[in-house]
Amino acid sequence: MPWCDPCEKNWTPTSVGPDGTCPDCGEALEGTPGVEHQPIVHKTPWHFWVGVAVAGAYLAWRAVQGALLLF
Repeated sequence: MPWCDPCEKNWTPTSVGPDGTCPDCGEALEGTPGVEHQPIVHKTPWHFWVGVAVAGAYLAWRAVQGALLLF
């Protein structure tokens, strides 16, 4: 995060000027304003997929039970 010492604020990379200056006071910010930031790719955790599988199995069983009630 770009940091401005005179303002004592953190700025988002999109809120700083194109030359890396503070939008309030115009000072050069500490950080890497000229470097393009790579997006962070988050993987879906394994326990989410376990929950999806358990919920799917439960719904499948309830569908079987519902079908057996018809006969």
